[in-house]
This record gives sequence, C-alpha cells and structure tokens, in this order.
Amino acid sequence: MAVHTLRFSHQGRVQWGVVSKNRITPLPGEFATTADFIRSHEVGALREFASSGIASRTTLALEQVQVLSPVTRNQQFLCQGANYRQHMIESGMDPDAKSYNMIFTKATSCMAPPNTDLVKPAHVRFLDYEIELGLILKRDVLARTVVTRANLHEFVAGLVIVNDYSARDIQIPQTQFYKGKSFRTFGPIGPFLCLLAPQDMGYLGQLQLTLTVNGQVRQHDTTANLVFGPAETLTELSGVQDLLVGDLLSTGTPAGCALSVPSPLKQRVGALLPEATKWAIFNKVQEGRTQYLKAGDLVEARIRSLDGAIDLGVQRNRVVDETPG
Repeated sequence: MAVHTLRFSHQGRVQWGVVSKNRITPLPGEFATTADFIRSHEVGALREFASSGIASRTTLALEQVQVLSPVTRNQQFLCQGANYRQHMIESGMDPDAKSYNMIFTKATSCMAPPNTDLVKPAHVRFLDYEIELGLILKRDVLARTVVTRANLHEFVAGLVIVNDYSARDIQIPQTQFYKGKSFRTFGPIGPFLCLLAPQDMGYLGQLQLTLTVNGQVRQHDTTANLVFGPAETLTELSGVQDLLVGDLLSTGTPAGCALSVPSPLKQRVGALLPEATKWAIFNKVQEGRTQYLKAGDLVEARIRSLDGAIDLGVQRNRVVDETPG
C-alpha cells in the first residue's frame, strides 16, 4: 500500500513525516536531500511506523507546519513534452505517428514549495499553466538499462504533483524551452511525495489530473492517455544520461493550456513568412486568449486515483506580479 509523505519545516527544523488524515507523523532523523530520504526508507517500514502507538502521540496538523518541496534542488528536473494524446492533437500533432520522446530540463532554481506564490516576470505577457505527474527515481541508473512494467518498481520510488509554468512568449518565438520554463517559482512541487509499493505500480496508468483557475476547470485527463509511459521513457533516458536516486521526471501535461497553436496547414504557411511577420501574428493570436494567467489568479492542481488510495494533495499558487527592484 502507498504511503504519503511530506517534507516540512516546524519550529525552525526541516523534517520529513508520514501523512494520514491531515495529520503528520514526524520521522526520526534528518535528511538533507530527497535522495537521502529515499535511500533511508522503505514503504513497509514507514507504514508500520505511522501506525505504531509511539508515533501516534507525536502527530502534527498540516496547519502547524510550513510545507516544503519534497524534491530538493540538488536533484535533476527532467521533463517530457507533448505527451498526452489530446494535448498533441490540439497542438497539431498526430499521437499515433509520433516517433520521438520530447525531453527538456528546467532549472532547479525554479523548484518551489507547493503553495508558493507564482511570480509573473514583468516582461512576460503569456504566462501558462501545465499540471503534470512527477516521478521520483528510486535508484541510480548509470548505464543503458531496459525498464519494463514488470521491473518499474525498482526504478520509481514515488509520485508528486508538478506545475510546469511556462512563459509562452519566450518559449515559442525564441524556441527556448529552458528559458521560458525556468523562471524562479515556475516549478512548484508537492505537497505530498507518495511512495509506492510494487503492487501500486498499476496506478500509474489510471491517475486523474485536474487543474482549475479561479475554480474553473481548465485541464482534466487521466494518465491512461500518456503517449510515452514511464518504463519506455526511463529506458530511453538511460541511454543518454545518468539518472540518480531522488531525481524528478515530469511526465507532460494534458490538453487545456492557454496556448493556442495554429493548425498544421497554418504552421506550414507561417514557416514561409518573414520572422517578424510570423511572430507578430503569433502574438496577436495569443493576446486574444483570456486563459493566460494574470496577477490575482489562483491555480489549483490535484492528482489522485479514483479509489483515493493515491492522493497527492492540492497544490495552490496565487499569481503575483514581479516586484520591481
């Protein structure tokens, strides 16, 4: 059975704990990084600890603590793009013909607590949201490795909510995924890190993702619609780079983003236009999209299984304008 954990600060001390019914059972010991925590804990032992009589006398309410990102900034922040079927279709791509796995990274300095304010840089016009399921790695992978559904539990420790906030006016016209997605606060993570037992791996294909802005549903989909799943993605990445315990792989976002992408035909016509003309048209189209985020908007992200066995909590981000300085 999965165990929900939390990284938090209480009375000036950073700790980890097990969460049940909105109560936190602090764990003994100090773990400076996500990797240290993952290496030190097995799901079964955590479940037994949280249910013990000694632990029950030392619980804290969620309201008593400052919730932190469960992924520390020493870990890699890897991402997949265009990885849900309907999102690909609305982006002018054919999910059945896609033969490549789009991979990019975000700066680790954009990692933020789950309920942090989202700071909109002064020069960013088109600020977008992207709810994503994040996978936390369980072990180092230092050579090409074949990961399958059967052995996936050896590589994936747990799950988190990620919001891959994006400045579309930088990402698209400048073809800069890294710059457009790496501003500080553009990568809130958490609240919970849900650690999985081997028998929980089946949930990876049936989780429900929901994102709202000011209470209005903008994105809703299930991980059953992922184009490239965790096993094949980790296999591919293992042939490119080292993967380390505690690293984060964010698996892509569903349809419903603010970004409006032209049809394939219009994209081909646009490619023939002068650069200045092409991006002037792009900007004009985006200016008509009221879905882009502005100061005061509240973005809420939720990921859970239908039976409630896995519930990654609620991530809340209030959009604020960058303070001049």
